[in-house]
Amino acid sequence: MIKATFYKRGEILIGFEIDGHSGYAEAGADVICASVSSVAYMAVNTITDVIGEQADISISDGYFKFVTDSDRNETKVVLEGLKLHVSALADDYSEYIICEEKII
Repeated sequence: MIKATFYKRGEILIGFEIDGHSGYAEAGADVICASVSSVAYMAVNTITDVIGEQADISISDGYFKFVTDSDRNETKVVLEGLKLHVSALADDYSEYIICEEKII
């Protein structure tokens, strides 16, 4: 199962941690893992390479963590879009993905 935790400072979304594999299908054919991974990379690349924000990033097999101190509106919008997308996937595939928020 994929566990997606979205980190907030007060009401501001500042990052996420995605851990695990969905188990929906075999590696290479798992569309749920591919969807979550793809949208996470898109969000992080947009924030770091397009917007130009600094962040703490950790990536390994089945694990992706991203936290920024940015309070720029553009960064918040990208992270909210990521959360919306992953939450929609969790609604559709609740036996494979869970989402939560954590205040840090």
